[in-house]
Order: sequence, then C-alpha cells, then structure tokens
Amino acid sequence: MKKKTVVAIMYDFDKTLTTADMQEYTFIPNLGMKSQEFWEKANVLAKTEKMDSILAYMKLMLEESGKKNKPVRREDFVALGGGLEYYPGVLTWFDSINHIGKDLGITLEHYIISSGMKEIIEGSAIGKNFKEIYASEYLYDINGVASWPKLAVNYTAKTQFLFRINKGVLEVSEDRKLNDYTPEDNRIIPFRNMIYIGDGLTDVPCMKLVKNNGGKSIAVHKKGDFFICKKLMRENRINFFEEADYNKEGKLFALVSLILQKMKSEDELEALHKDMAEKAGKE
Repeated sequence: MKKKTVVAIMYDFDKTLTTADMQEYTFIPNLGMKSQEFWEKANVLAKTEKMDSILAYMKLMLEESGKKNKPVRREDFVALGGGLEYYPGVLTWFDSINHIGKDLGITLEHYIISSGMKEIIEGSAIGKNFKEIYASEYLYDINGVASWPKLAVNYTAKTQFLFRINKGVLEVSEDRKLNDYTPEDNRIIPFRNMIYIGDGLTDVPCMKLVKNNGGKSIAVHKKGDFFICKKLMRENRINFFEEADYNKEGKLFALVSLILQKMKSEDELEALHKDMAEKAGKE
C-alpha cells in the first residue's frame, strides 16, 4: 500500500507570525512598563543570576505581576492571545496552504516551536491550526495561579521538538521513547519532509538542523529589514529567505508551494526505489 506523504511545517511564533514579541501587545503594558524596560530587566536578571534567559523572563513576569497585585491565571494568559497582531496573510495562510497540500495529495501538519508562552498562543486567532504547540508554559497551583515554569523552551532546546515530530513522539514527558533508536524507515515524518520558518538568530539551531538533514529552512523578515536573513544565507544556515507576507499572492506562499511539490516528487521517487529494490531482492 502506497504511503501518503506527510509534511510538517514548523514555525517560530514571535516576529515570525506576529509583528512583535507576544508579551509586548498587552501583558507588559498592563504592568505599566515599556517593552524595552521589561526585556532589559529580564536580561540583567539572567546575567546577574547566571540564569537561562527564558527562565529569567518567565520569573520576571510573575514577579512584576505580583508587585501589581495581579496574580496570573491560565485563563488570563489565554485571553491575551486575542490581542496579537499578525503579519499580512497569516490569518488565511493555513487554509490556503492546506488547500495546496490537498491538491498535491499531501497531508500537512503545522507545529509551533517557540520560546514564547504556550497559553497565549493557544488563545490566539490561529491557535487551532497547530497539531502541537511547543512553547514555554507555567505550572498552576490549586488556586489556578501560575507558580512555576512547567516548560522553558530556549533556543537550543527547540531542536528536541524536531526529533519528536520526526519520530512521532509528541508528548513532552515521553523521553525514553524519544531517545530509543528508531530506523529511518520507521520515522513518522522524515526530515526531508520538514519545513522550518523562523525570523532570526534564535532559530538557527532548528533551521540548520532541518536544512542539513534534507528539509527546507526559510527565514522571514519585515519589509525592507533583511540584514539578518542575508547573513544567515551567506553563512549557509538557511535555504531561502522571504518577506513575512503570508498572502496567497505573495512570494512566500509561492515558495512553500514549490517546496511541497518537490517533497511530493521526492517521496514518490523514494517509494519507487524501494519497490524496485524489493522486487530485485526477490529474484
């Protein structure tokens, strides 16, 4: 039986799909702080305490909320997802690119791999489009108040989720199965059928891993602001870069559509090769 082609499109979130870091739209202003002030304070905390930078900003979010007597509950974070601003075409992107996949006979799966807040992404207008959202997350106490980081996704830790998707071990608490040896033929989504879309240096570990294993990595940028993308291209860390315009008429949509066509063809050639090799072995 011919195996259906499955392609995973994995996205960073902040400044890849949205125009700014998700905390900057409502959470930080609600604290009475400027974005620059908050991030500088988080960076100082990380440097002073020799902390992971993601854990530092998560700690600071709770501390500053406590100072304002605003305990943060899960539903509060989810509600913040309604205030995000997206790059052009993001809201219609998933239906449009899924349609291309359907026409090609491809099953598309969308994933988020982000250092931002999972709860905010879940509450966003596009949260329902993702098979899994891998992002930083809090543990909540018996009163439903955020009390401790449950998962902190820093820039190098992002790569573990590529292997989870590759092997089909999607549950973050399942480590043994993830680390077990899995023959390439038994992996759910081969790296050659992966597309990673990110905005910059924090995505480099994922982009390079996908690229070096036969998938495609795309860096996106604000209109006219492509310095980082060109740098990544010169350093051979990405396959392509385009403006963060997700409209159906845009260059990014055309690029991803072309990549999907290539992945479909490569899957068909791989299947044909295996079939011929099997037949040859029987004679």
